[in-house]
Amino acid sequence: MAHGTTVPDRSAAPWGPLGLDIVSAQRVRGIIEEHGEAFLSRMLTERELADCRVDTGLHLLTVCGRIAAKEAAFKALRVTGRPMPWLEIEIRRGPGGWPTVELFGEAAALAAEAGIERIGVSISHDVDYAVAVGAPLPTD
Repeated sequence: MAHGTTVPDRSAAPWGPLGLDIVSAQRVRGIIEEHGEAFLSRMLTERELADCRVDTGLHLLTVCGRIAAKEAAFKALRVTGRPMPWLEIEIRRGPGGWPTVELFGEAAALAAEAGIERIGVSISHDVDYAVAVGAPLPTD
């Protein structure tokens, strides 16, 4: 392995290990109140932030869903000992509004190293939490 940090485990399912994450809206609200919305640019790309905007500003649960989806996608890569490349994993609205994952730079290299061509995600949110699951899809 070029990076020596991915540990693909395909024994659990033919598509590879799942990643799951949950994000508290209260926690993200606190981060925004303490550091301002600009802090989110450390975790979300400009395109992601644009997807989260509504007429009144950022839709907090949509922001939380994007963060949870990124964490779920990264967990699906089974990377250890490395910080998450937040801005190299991008969650976008795909056809029909379903979320899609795009990997760039180091994230794309880690996925290729693990034999993962793409990652599917599903996001859900209610009241004060957003959850997401990521499922890696192997290369042929």
